[in-house]
Parts: sequence; structure tokens; C-alpha cells
Amino acid sequence: MKWSEISIHTTNEAVEPISNILHEAGASGVVIEDPFELIKERKDQFGEIYQLNPQDYPEEGVIVKAYLPVNSFLGETVDEIKEAISSLVLYNIDIGKNNVSISEVNEEDWATAWKKYYHPVKISERFTIVPTWEEYTPVNTDELIIELDPGMAFGTGTHPTTVMCIQALERMVKKGDSVIDVGTGSGVLSIAAAMLGAEKVRALDLDEVAVTSARLNIELNKVHDIVDVSRNNLLDGVNEAVDVVVANILAEVILRFTNEVASIVKPGGYFIASGIIQQKKLDVKEAIAAAGFEIEETIQMEDWVAIIGKRKQ
Repeated sequence: MKWSEISIHTTNEAVEPISNILHEAGASGVVIEDPFELIKERKDQFGEIYQLNPQDYPEEGVIVKAYLPVNSFLGETVDEIKEAISSLVLYNIDIGKNNVSISEVNEEDWATAWKKYYHPVKISERFTIVPTWEEYTPVNTDELIIELDPGMAFGTGTHPTTVMCIQALERMVKKGDSVIDVGTGSGVLSIAAAMLGAEKVRALDLDEVAVTSARLNIELNKVHDIVDVSRNNLLDGVNEAVDVVVANILAEVILRFTNEVASIVKPGGYFIASGIIQQKKLDVKEAIAAAGFEIEETIQMEDWVAIIGKRKQ
């Protein structure tokens, strides 16, 4: 099968929303080439150090690559992607050069590209993310291994927004808790919650591709008896009380449904919100507080922010 690689030269600030646009357009994989990876300091306990080739990265900005099947709708899809990216400036998101290029690749080349950028990474005190094609031996007896195949939907489990969510879940989820994961993507947050002892987890996503991918990853990690995956728009129609709601999505979306989150989180329960750029931090904190949560913690990793709110008693 033939695939078309779409490459966008943009900024770090725009990586998350552009990745989301590509995913919603049906992209079958996202690769992020950020030159910051070449120089950033890594703590030994939260990741492995790899030898990275500078030639794989742009001199400035960030390149986001995605893969679309070559078909009669490709031209229209690319035009829609370009229009959606250009509209990000309406949300005060710097899209940088916004140079878009298209090239054709074979399916086997696309698979190789994924493997080149994705390796086992320890992202918290207990969790290590391992791609399905890699062999990995746990270092500690209490280490929790999440196996992921990110080939169908955006989300490898190693992006800062996801890492912060998992670290927050590790501290907040107790045995027997009920959890809702809004915008589940690859299902990694739902899998983590189940492994931490949650009794019931609902994984929701509006995109059918993400729902399919999450189900596959949940089966792979043998937590399908705990996690239920379904297609849903945010919390529409959800009314059961839960202990934790986690959402790793755009700040603009979080702002739209904080009141719905407050209506289902039990008193003393938690709302973990991530996917927030630095410029939107105060807006999101104010919205979460106004909905009836006490801001328990604000976490920052690189240019991203996660907020933990505790429902007032």
C-alpha cells in the first residue's frame, strides 16, 4: 500500500494541536522531530538516554510528520489539514514557518520510521512504556509495563502531557476507584489507571480510529475486564459519579466542559487536566476553580502544563 507523508515545519507550541488535527484527518502515525531532544537534560530515573542523529532534526522549529493513505480524497484531506493549521492563529498559537510538504512512501518505510523514534522509556516512578516490537526486562519488582502499538492513533505515551498525566494518576488513583479518561487516544491513561488498581475505567474518544486503537492496546495489556472503551463527545450523556476524571486534550476544549466534570466527580475526587500550553495555564486554572475544584497542584514539563483539581467537599 502507498502512503503519503505530510511534513509540517512549525513550532513546539503548535505540536500538540497540529498532531491532533492530523489524527482527526485520519493520520496513521505521527513523528515529531524536535531539535530540543538533542540538548535537553534527562533524569536517569525517568528515561533512557539514546544516541540521536542531528541530521534527523531541523536546525530551528519542529517538524511534525504524519502518514495518510494515497487515495482519491488525499488532495482534499491535505487542503483541510492546511486550513485547520492556519486557523490555529485564531487561538493565539504560534505556528511558525508553517511550511507543508508532501512525499510518497511505502508502507514498510512508514513502519520503519515509527520504530526509529520509539523505544522503551521509564516515565514515572513505576511506569515504563514499551513498544510492542521491543523486548524489555523490568528493572524493579514493582515496575508497571505498558505495551503500546501507536500505529493507528496519535499518542505514544511519552509526550510530556501524557507523562504528567500518568505521574498524576500514580499519586491520585486508589484501589477500587472509578475513572473516566476523556479523549483517550491510544488508551494509555486508561491502561495506567487500571494497572494502578482502579475498579472501573471508561475510555472515551470522538474518533473511531482512536477507539479502535485504544481497544487493541487495552486487550494487549490485559485490562479489558476493567476498561470500557466507547465513542463519545467529551462527557455528553455521562452522569455516573466517579473518583477521577483525566483529560489530556487542548486547553480550549478543557475550558468547554469543566462544569460537566464537576457534576460527576465525587466530593474529594480529582480532575487531572493536561495538554495545556503555558499561555493558557491561568485560563484553565480559573475555569477549574470556578467549577468547584481546589487547585491541588500545577505541574510543568518543558512548555506544557498539567493541573490537578480536587472537588470541594
